[in-house]
Amino acid sequence: MEKYMKHSEFDLQKRVCSYLRAVHPDVLFMSDTIASVKLTKMQAVRNKQIQKPDFKTPDLIIFQPKGNFTGLFIELKIESPYKLNGELKSNTHLRDQNKTIEKLKALGYHASFQWEFDKIVKLINWYLSLKEERIKVDENPFGYPSDEIFKSK
Repeated sequence: MEKYMKHSEFDLQKRVCSYLRAVHPDVLFMSDTIASVKLTKMQAVRNKQIQKPDFKTPDLIIFQPKGNFTGLFIELKIESPYKLNGELKSNTHLRDQNKTIEKLKALGYHASFQWEFDKIVKLINWYLSLKEERIKVDENPFGYPSDEIFKSK
């Protein structure tokens, strides 16, 4: 019974998607569901055949270029993936997800780990408030803080 009372990543994902549908109904987004379903052996084989092996699809993708970014990718977590000193926890899955986040950033996407609903909403609202036009990569006229603000200390 306690297992079902605990908030899961899927619960957070549902909340964020509900928020997007209610507050930003015109925004195109996709939420990855593969992590929250139990695949049969055949489904798992088929899924593996069509996925890029070293790319861990983030949980939420907003398909709207804003400001300097091509889109927004959010990897949802139920707790911080960072140690108290700010380093990423030593977990192979987290490291693989972090590699994907870094690759996405290099391609011009805003991408990050997020684990608190209120901060996720703040990030989404900030992102969607950016001006439509693209800006130079080395400029940040909006004054949005670096990813450091989202790391727990």
